[in-house]
Amino acid sequence: MKYDFTTIMDRTGKDSIAVDTIPIPGAEIQPGYSKIPMWVADMNFATVPTIQQAIIERVQHPAFGYFRPTKEYFDSIIHWQKVRHDVEGLTEEAIGYENGVLGCVSAAVQAFTSVSEAVLLHSPTYIGFTGTMKNAGRRIVHSQLYQDENGVWRMDYEDMDRKIKENNIHVAIFCSPHNPTGRVWEKEEIEKAMEVYRKNDCIVISDEIWSDLILTGHHHIPTQSVSEDAKNRTIAVYAPSKTFNLAGLIGSYHIIYNKYLRDRVVAQSNTTHYNSMNVLSMHALIGAYKPEGEKWVDELCEVLTDNVNYAYDYITTHFKGVHLAKPEGTYMLYLDCEEWCKEHQTDVDTLLRAGVAVGVIWQDGRPFNRPYAIRLNLAVPHSLVVEAMKRLDEKVFNA
Repeated sequence: MKYDFTTIMDRTGKDSIAVDTIPIPGAEIQPGYSKIPMWVADMNFATVPTIQQAIIERVQHPAFGYFRPTKEYFDSIIHWQKVRHDVEGLTEEAIGYENGVLGCVSAAVQAFTSVSEAVLLHSPTYIGFTGTMKNAGRRIVHSQLYQDENGVWRMDYEDMDRKIKENNIHVAIFCSPHNPTGRVWEKEEIEKAMEVYRKNDCIVISDEIWSDLILTGHHHIPTQSVSEDAKNRTIAVYAPSKTFNLAGLIGSYHIIYNKYLRDRVVAQSNTTHYNSMNVLSMHALIGAYKPEGEKWVDELCEVLTDNVNYAYDYITTHFKGVHLAKPEGTYMLYLDCEEWCKEHQTDVDTLLRAGVAVGVIWQDGRPFNRPYAIRLNLAVPHSLVVEAMKRLDEKVFNA
């Protein structure tokens, strides 16, 4: 590989909650164990060098006054969407800066619903959606995903339709690829979901922040691409922050083809005077969306595929009573530990603390709406995945 995904990077004291924070109350690492950060959804890999180069080049100029996004910024997004996701006909007009995906979600929900009005989400549900809806005073209605006979997560279209009708819902949040399950929806599945939304006159907010992190054998289909109606009823949100580990720089963007939807979202965002781009964030995106960035992402996805394959095979072979679906995208595993906990007469809190005790800093998955869930981040060098599985095997699940 051209890029380095094997070096164990020391991020201690470098503004990283992933390594500087233990998210499990009362949990402590026992002496003798190194910390393996496997919780919050950022990566422990050095990003593509063209990002640093772009930022350094801009920083060398000693003025940082007011500015507007450049043509190169928009052209970079248009090119990236074309080469990575086969998007044709995207124009600068349809693109808008967002401080974050959740900021756009919040603005869109406020633009098209009233306080206490219901919004449809799938469950398991990304905790960011839950917090954003609650902060906005909106009512969450869940349509449960289910696992088929092969363990693959599926949408229940009849349930979606029923919940929308029963709750007079006109805005739905769609997550593609799905977080936390890692499901990469196929075109037919998206078409069926969008048909449900169309029949019920629902505006769709499509979070596609994970769209670049697709594992081998799968392909991301942009929600807006499945039909002309989908193109015009969908507010899609993307970001280089997840792809290139730039969350600390802030910077996402929406793609909204429908002028009515776009005007309403932009107007709502402008009410706070907060949704403003940082000049270094702009140059980071330009540096990311270069040919070098394309190569880096290709290699990253190979690394993530290897990590997922190894961890999935290890868990299903060695951790009796722990169940999971194999992700098709993202770098997160979503473990169902109900059987294991009941067999060992323990609870998830105790299990979480046991993992942290041996240095595996994982995440409580219950806020994603499954009562025995744990979430595990595999965006670390492969050697750390191997070490984490060994510790969990010998000291936790089979101690």
